[in-house]
Amino acid sequence: MSTPIDDIDRVLLEHLARDGRMTNNALAAAAGIAPSTCLGRVRGLVERGVIRGFHADIDPAALGRDLQAMVAVRLHAEARRHLAEFGAQMRGLAEVENVYFIAGADDYLIHVATADSSGLRDFVLDNLSAHPAVARTETILIFEHVR
Repeated sequence: MSTPIDDIDRVLLEHLARDGRMTNNALAAAAGIAPSTCLGRVRGLVERGVIRGFHADIDPAALGRDLQAMVAVRLHAEARRHLAEFGAQMRGLAEVENVYFIAGADDYLIHVATADSSGLRDFVLDNLSAHPAVARTETILIFEHVR
């Protein structure tokens, strides 16, 4: 990111973070700028990588994946040189919602959504416990997610 964000960019980003479907005219009004200026600024934020994308936030339960969990994963010390590869592998799995590379005792937090506890067990056993790079896992069930 070569150009730092200014106060107007911050206003745009705050509003888009709350409502990514906000119209350009409403966004421009909130920031106190012309719609054409707003459109140019948002495009610039996308081009600079500040805005990484636009997406729909879909409830996994609506897709029949009612059980969600965070799985903490620690890799074997000798596998740590392949951290990025492991993260990419995890991101490609259908059950995976998000992959977080973290600091601390664990290397990754993997947010998964499955139909039920059997699906979660199978995911952990087949994709994590059986993975040669994985030293240990800890599964934490998510009861509720509040934004």
